[in-house]
Amino acid sequence: MVGSRNKPTLKLLLLPSMMAVSLMLSACQKEAASSENDTSEGAEAGEMTDSAVSEGLVSSMSPTSDESEPVELTAQDKLTTTLSHHRWTLVNAVDANEKPMAEFANINSQVTLAFNQYQGQDTLSYSVGCNTISAGYQLKGHTLTTEEGMSTKMSCGELDVAENTLNTLMQGSSEFKIDQGDNPVLTQFTDDDVTLVWNGRLTAQAKYNSKGETVFWAVNSETVPCEAGNSEQCLQVKPITYNDQGIKTHEGQWRVFVGEIDGYQHDSKHEEVLRLQRYPLNIDELSETNEPIKDDTADEKYAYILDAVIESAVVE
Repeated sequence: MVGSRNKPTLKLLLLPSMMAVSLMLSACQKEAASSENDTSEGAEAGEMTDSAVSEGLVSSMSPTSDESEPVELTAQDKLTTTLSHHRWTLVNAVDANEKPMAEFANINSQVTLAFNQYQGQDTLSYSVGCNTISAGYQLKGHTLTTEEGMSTKMSCGELDVAENTLNTLMQGSSEFKIDQGDNPVLTQFTDDDVTLVWNGRLTAQAKYNSKGETVFWAVNSETVPCEAGNSEQCLQVKPITYNDQGIKTHEGQWRVFVGEIDGYQHDSKHEEVLRLQRYPLNIDELSETNEPIKDDTADEKYAYILDAVIESAVVE
């Protein structure tokens, strides 16, 4: 111990009596004890200091959590986001000899491709305008691998050949590239050396940054003036209500619809029932209350996107 090493050497011959020896020994013991206490306290202080320094280093080295900082997306995340935020429409299809494919020659605008997530799984769906085929997919770099798809079973008549061809081309692996921009272009190179070129259009959910509400409208074959004395024509619509079994339970009154339904082309030969997705245009204003707005005539507050035509009847 430090106290033991610092103990002075006793020279008995210089001391006058044994009493002095006893006093000196007592003093030495006190000094040793004091030195030991000082050493112990110093060690404890040193341990506290080291601990504090260690904690400071850990604190300075530990990452801080700042929820206000935006999360940095990887290149893969950005690519997946671009794919899922757009609805893709075929604009060109050429075979291995770079010749246009006859199956798609006259139906390019109705051949579609969409990427999304279902129950945490990446899925895609595609259609030539008849059945919708859905399949899981994996994305690694610019390689797309598509699993075997599941499809509805409607007979498509003249579209059967195009549908079978598209289904064959989409399954398996393919390489692709994306030209970014307001209207991105997706070029897909399949295992069969077929090149498919798709134009991307921002989905309504991505565009309006909200989840759509599903509504059903019947659309009259006849249009009417949007306003009295105005030559501009507008659709006549009425709301339809279905129960959970898909049975029609209520029809509203016909009214004039002053607006547009994105993706819908009206003609005067059919009366149709449409399934629509409705998106609020002013989210902050409409979200001040938790109760959904029931005013179906507030057309200027919403964007309407065609989801599907579920009924169509020829007007005699």
